[in-house]
Amino acid sequence: MPFYLKDSEVVSQLDGVRSVLIVPCRFCPAASLAVRRRTAYLEPFRRLLKTKAYESSIDALKRRLEERGIETAVFRSRWLHQFVACMWSSRRREHLARRAATYDAAIVLGCDAMAETVRESVKTTGCRVIRGMEIEGLMNVLPRLRFPLELSLELHGVTPMETRRPPEIDRGRSRLRGASTASLAILL
Repeated sequence: MPFYLKDSEVVSQLDGVRSVLIVPCRFCPAASLAVRRRTAYLEPFRRLLKTKAYESSIDALKRRLEERGIETAVFRSRWLHQFVACMWSSRRREHLARRAATYDAAIVLGCDAMAETVRESVKTTGCRVIRGMEIEGLMNVLPRLRFPLELSLELHGVTPMETRRPPEIDRGRSRLRGASTASLAILL
């Protein structure tokens, strides 16, 4: 059940920014765009593990920024275990921090958890984090496999997400503060 994401307007948030690192997650945003455009999610024989609709969207964003004179690069993930950005290893996060240190801003293409992953990873670099997508809800999808090994997702509904402030996490003692029993059950 991936998040259903929509693009946010980022260009207006880039006043004074000379360089941007686009940091994409390859799971929820790719699934969302494939569903919205009614195209294949995965075509392993043609694109391995890349989604054509999502790659086109990243390329279009990169071109728009470069047309405005902003130096732009994409933080690529090449291995399968790096595709879901909210679950990156500490080593991957350190790699992002080193890379982002040379940019004025990072545009996050992913969910709230990914945005927090990027924010925590680059907090000592001076790189500003800009959310490039917003969550609309959780997708209820039905996978469809077509010949020759093309995976598409058929949208059956979107469950809206309730927005509320998450409980504070005391990382030193691994305790949650300010969380109700119901929210603790959801977290566990």
